[in-house]
Amino acid sequence: MKKQQLDMTPVSHPYPETTMFGALKQAAERFPTAPAFDFMGKITSFSTMIQKMEMAAGAFYQAGIRKNDVVTICMPNTPQAVICLYALNRIGAIANMVHPLSSQKNITFYLDYSESKMILTLDQFYPKVRDAAKEAKRDVKLIIARIQEELKPVLALGYKLTQGKANLKYPEKGQGVVWSDFIKSGRGVKLPPIEYDKNKTAVILYSGGTSGTPKGICLSDFNFNALGMQVAEIAGCNLTVGCKFLSVMPIFHGFGLGIGIHTVLENGAQCILIPQFTKESYAKAVLKKKPNFIAGVPTLYEALLKVDVFEGADLSFLVGVFSGGDSLSPELKKRADKFFKEHNASVQIREGYGLTECVTASCVTPVDRAKEGSIGLPLRDMIYKIVEPGTFNELPIGEAGEIILTGPTLMLGYMKAEEENEKTMRKDENGTTWLFTGDMGCMDEEGFIYFRQRIKRMIVSSGYNVYPSQIEKVLDKHPDIDYSCAIGVKDPYKMQKVRAYIVLNEGVPETEEEKQKILAYCKEYLDVYARPKQIVFRKELPRTLVGKVAYHVLEEEAAAEENA
Repeated sequence: MKKQQLDMTPVSHPYPETTMFGALKQAAERFPTAPAFDFMGKITSFSTMIQKMEMAAGAFYQAGIRKNDVVTICMPNTPQAVICLYALNRIGAIANMVHPLSSQKNITFYLDYSESKMILTLDQFYPKVRDAAKEAKRDVKLIIARIQEELKPVLALGYKLTQGKANLKYPEKGQGVVWSDFIKSGRGVKLPPIEYDKNKTAVILYSGGTSGTPKGICLSDFNFNALGMQVAEIAGCNLTVGCKFLSVMPIFHGFGLGIGIHTVLENGAQCILIPQFTKESYAKAVLKKKPNFIAGVPTLYEALLKVDVFEGADLSFLVGVFSGGDSLSPELKKRADKFFKEHNASVQIREGYGLTECVTASCVTPVDRAKEGSIGLPLRDMIYKIVEPGTFNELPIGEAGEIILTGPTLMLGYMKAEEENEKTMRKDENGTTWLFTGDMGCMDEEGFIYFRQRIKRMIVSSGYNVYPSQIEKVLDKHPDIDYSCAIGVKDPYKMQKVRAYIVLNEGVPETEEEKQKILAYCKEYLDVYARPKQIVFRKELPRTLVGKVAYHVLEEEAAAEENA
């Protein structure tokens, strides 16, 4: 059996020796008048952006926030969220990134877990965040942002009189301060010098979107700045001033913050901030803004293929289209690539793989070559190995095992979780720290990586390892099926059997005849132990907050049925 013969020696390249804010300031010095971000048609230049960040930094400093203090940002993609994050970074404070649609109970958890001193949120989330802060173990000061304050005058008035009118009473007296008033207190405040420490936490992001209790992932300035250089190198063109990136992935997500915002701004390009996703509004933004780059999870591309506004549209302005955050089925890739070709875009979807534990993508399909089922090649300085799960024993080329990786974007560690850190981040005999991903995959002779699935998600049926993701790829190719999710349920003889949850295409009836048709199809393409024994039709499947199919919810439902 042929062992992996690829050079696995980590290579060191120079990365910016500065903070995240420092990297943006360097970009602003090169391109002061260039657009940094576009929010609903209002464009902010790099020089103005830096000025706002420094004034906001002064406000936080005036409020007593110091190095290593934590402030929670519970916001969608808005200018205030971007300004706040880098303002905190400017003074050495830590940004704790939280989804604004999180439950009140979870927001309290995030505040307590991170020991946050302040929280920024939108007025529309104020009642929930206020109550969450009241339940926190320490005093948490509220800062309330308003969408209308970052819109052009006509749009701002319209928003204020419609959607924003109901929220004008917030914050209540003595229960918070409005962002626009808060940052005014930062004018003229003398800021401390920028301090760069490669091993200091700059941002806390959270994992656990598909299962388990969320874990705080501590990421450094070095992690983000290295990612910015890595991604710029593989963008497919010169990612710099003049390029536009449609930033729809959220700022509280590694994909959204790491690539959609920081990579773009670090390289002098422009973010088009999208605060809320609907397939119609996103499609219209693509046509109106003509971005050079779009990126998102597979569900985003599923949505784009179902809207009518692209009929006859010219998408030749696209030079980079990326998918990450979840597995991209070969069938969806084929349909999407065909869609882009039919609309004059000389691009293919480039699938990426990564974890929040290394900010986001660490492996991406090359610009000029794709292999079906592959997630591509590791980015610069990212080293991958396929090993026997939980060990450093490398497996032969083509054999599936646990993916482990190392490189400059590797997290500092989980917050307050030493035991978990010891299991996940381990040093080899040469002293190199490797991340044990908990994902199954394999590598071919050219170094292309193939993702199989989470180890914990693997189904064991009649002694065979069954990969739900492979079953889903087969099912999703069926002409009657929109998308699917396979899980394992208990079986007295096989240990587990496969149950497939299926969303049919519009107009396809949910009948017993249809089930038999799908089961017959599975007999052609799946081994006997991997074939679904049960088919369950659903109108839709549960999703996580970032759009992945929440398979754990289906597993919990199945377990509840068994115990009923």
